[in-house]
Amino acid sequence: MPRAGLTPASVVREAAALADEVGYEKLTLAALAARLGVALPSLYKHVRGVDALHQKLAVLATAEIADVLTAAAAGRAGGDALRAVAAAYRAYARQHPGRYPAAQRAPDPADPDHLAAGERAVGAARAVLLGYGLDGDAATDAIRMFRAAVHGFVALEAAGGFGLPRDTDRSFDQMIAGLDRAYRSWEDR
Repeated sequence: MPRAGLTPASVVREAAALADEVGYEKLTLAALAARLGVALPSLYKHVRGVDALHQKLAVLATAEIADVLTAAAAGRAGGDALRAVAAAYRAYARQHPGRYPAAQRAPDPADPDHLAAGERAVGAARAVLLGYGLDGDAATDAIRMFRAAVHGFVALEAAGGFGLPRDTDRSFDQMIAGLDRAYRSWEDR
């Protein structure tokens, strides 16, 4: 990448790639400057500091997840949609282990791009849940349930937290089947 061509967007994209390689917690401005072949003070022309970089990375990752979830849900309903969205979420976390943690940051109310990306991601999940007849407060509870379950699974998986000899794909499928049953019987409770 030519140094003269650096832009805030290109810096964030490179930060995302670096985070995937070294881990979100190891993403620093110094490491990013070294990767870009620029002096650290040069980065301040494009990003105000490490907190601002992490915020921009959160926007990027949240937008990417929203795109992935929306594409996975398209043309599907019910359990089929739930399985597709859950699998897409898990695949994103596996493919982007450094930027995925950034997407867990709650949208910043002062950042319209982050709010929009967050609304799109939640909207994809809400669309799946509408197929179960869940709306309003029930959908909010169900979205939180989905996110907690799937995020918990992918976080434990990424940390090497599953040591039992059972195939993790089977366990993931069982978890999603359990969510499907819970959503189908939501009104029975």
